[in-house]
Amino acid sequence: MTGAGLALAPGSWSRAFAASVQPPARRTLVTVFLRGGVDGLSLVPPVEDAAYHRARPTLALQARGPGAALKLSGPFGLHPRLEALMPLWREGQLAVLHGVGLPEPVRSHFDAQDFVESGTPGRKSTPDGWLNRALDEADGAALRAVALQPTLPRALFGDAGAVAMGRLEEFRLRGGRREEEAAQGFNALYAGAVDEALRMTGQGAFDAMSLLDEDRLAKLSSRSQVDYPKGPLGARLRDIARLIHGEVGLEVAATELGGWDTHAAQGVATGTFANRCQELGGALAAFARDLGPRLEQVTVVVLTEFGRTVRENGSRGTDHGVGSAMLVLGGGVKGGKVYGRFESLEPDRLQDGRDVPAWTDVRAPLAEVLSACRPGVSLAKVFPGFTPRSSLGLFG
Repeated sequence: MTGAGLALAPGSWSRAFAASVQPPARRTLVTVFLRGGVDGLSLVPPVEDAAYHRARPTLALQARGPGAALKLSGPFGLHPRLEALMPLWREGQLAVLHGVGLPEPVRSHFDAQDFVESGTPGRKSTPDGWLNRALDEADGAALRAVALQPTLPRALFGDAGAVAMGRLEEFRLRGGRREEEAAQGFNALYAGAVDEALRMTGQGAFDAMSLLDEDRLAKLSSRSQVDYPKGPLGARLRDIARLIHGEVGLEVAATELGGWDTHAAQGVATGTFANRCQELGGALAAFARDLGPRLEQVTVVVLTEFGRTVRENGSRGTDHGVGSAMLVLGGGVKGGKVYGRFESLEPDRLQDGRDVPAWTDVRAPLAEVLSACRPGVSLAKVFPGFTPRSSLGLFG
């Protein structure tokens, strides 16, 4: 429904609005892009690999003792500041992948992010993003694809259309073939598409939309009783949860967290990297608690553009690398396991003698996520020219 919806008669409007707020038949997919190139060896450290400790005399996390990594499966641990995620791990709702990245090394932030989000590594001419291509061509709900961040991410560029907003109270439309039409009626639709108004149908919804202008909407508090951590990611995930609870037809949501480019003073159990981990873990855990049983109908993917060098540098940081880690949590995920190939970090097994290789092409887990969230999706359309070698088995 866009501006054309405003011309409907009251009875037609009621029926159209009621249809627009039905819960999606598929799982909602939420992506969290960690911009800056996450050090996967600190996020999910292979604490039982001797070569890891030799390469990082001051940055390696330990398997035991104060500030130790949290035990996962195999040789891996989880950064201690991600402790809020451990209940999800123990309940089998959180899966971890290691050695994930682009098929060919790309150590430029701009190029690597472009290739990951376009879904076409090595091809700069791709006009749209993989998330946009995953949407059906037929028009859907006005809030089917939402980016909770100031600008629309590359992954949502395309004809299907998407909405970018820094927060629910500050929205604007970006991209898509019906942007102008949608802009005409979006204020009215959006005003009736938050919090308690989302639960209304018919005349009640119509009245709510006439009452909830932008000024009033800005004062409307979230219905969630969950305490989200301070910071942009917590606020954005809270708003995504509001849309999911509101049953506005949300199919895809994207957001991001920057600050992962740790060339100097990276820290170990404390410091810059640890602070980012705490914000990430706390926000994801709060989001899961907020959704409660609805988490079964939502899948969250946490990804980045590349990893960091295996060896720490002279500034007690790490430089641009290749393979990193990925997190997948929520509905249908076979969690409590670290997926993907991983070998010892001995120099002769590294990419160019310095980096964790991309043993798993980033498109492989994304393809499995899409197949689980959007059964019947054309993976050939979403990731042209790519065929996974085998299934990772992320979903039951």
